[in-house]
Amino acid sequence: MEAWVAITIAAAFLQNLRSALQKHMKERVSTSGATYARFCFAFPFAILYAAGLTTIGGFETPSPGLSFWAYAAMGGAAQIFATALLVSLFSLRNFAVGTAYSKTETVQTALIGIVILSDPLSLAAVLGILISLAGVFALSLAKGAFDLKTLLFSWFKKTALIGIASGTFFGISAVSYRAASLSLGGEGVIIQAAFTLACVTVMQTLAMSIYLRLREPGQITAVIRTWRVALGVGLSGMLASACWFTAMTLQNAAYVRALGQVELVFTFAASYFFFRERPNIVEVVGIVLLIGGVLVLLLG
Repeated sequence: MEAWVAITIAAAFLQNLRSALQKHMKERVSTSGATYARFCFAFPFAILYAAGLTTIGGFETPSPGLSFWAYAAMGGAAQIFATALLVSLFSLRNFAVGTAYSKTETVQTALIGIVILSDPLSLAAVLGILISLAGVFALSLAKGAFDLKTLLFSWFKKTALIGIASGTFFGISAVSYRAASLSLGGEGVIIQAAFTLACVTVMQTLAMSIYLRLREPGQITAVIRTWRVALGVGLSGMLASACWFTAMTLQNAAYVRALGQVELVFTFAASYFFFRERPNIVEVVGIVLLIGGVLVLLLG
């Protein structure tokens, strides 16, 4: 198994854990507050991780140039915008449609990667990404929040456009993080990813601190009061991001994001084995398509 494959699977698992902890936090803070915890309690761990690699691991501290800061800032801002758009869907009718369209992120990441980094895609990779996207759409339909007709004919409705925009910003962030990390040069993929993660997380924490102070007074205090759960969110979030950044430094961001959809398989398995929820036929088809797409991507 190639290193980026194992690292991506670990990232998907850790992201699933972080999401579960954030849902627990939502009982006591706002959505923005739970998102803020992801950055605020992650950046100290990210800094310690990068510092540990240089002081203990013997890696040389990268010397970032202007292109690094430009890509890092663009990626951090794009991720915040993408998350904000995704959250805004929940206040709209048929938000499930928009959420489904946000999953076009993998296809958009591939296109953005070609434009920004000239990252090539093999025919097998394109086919695998499209098959896995069909699987994601099938899993969205399986929830029964909307039907196939609604999914196919709502491209220009507000919820769909917001979902697509969210996927676009997620794609921009993924490619920008890869570009920032690669711009550092050198042979140390791990330190490149760790340094990029530390810088981006600090910038995102500052940006969200200003936003919450102006738009949601009291939320920063509320997040700090939930520090026990927030620490778990921060640590799992940092570990997930470290894996994402490392995988995207090693491999085309589109491949990484496509494989990362195995997170849905973890969610499906948990609901089946731990909560004894019986899947319907559409869910089974969705999982088969998702796994099939990933296998086509990897074997190709």
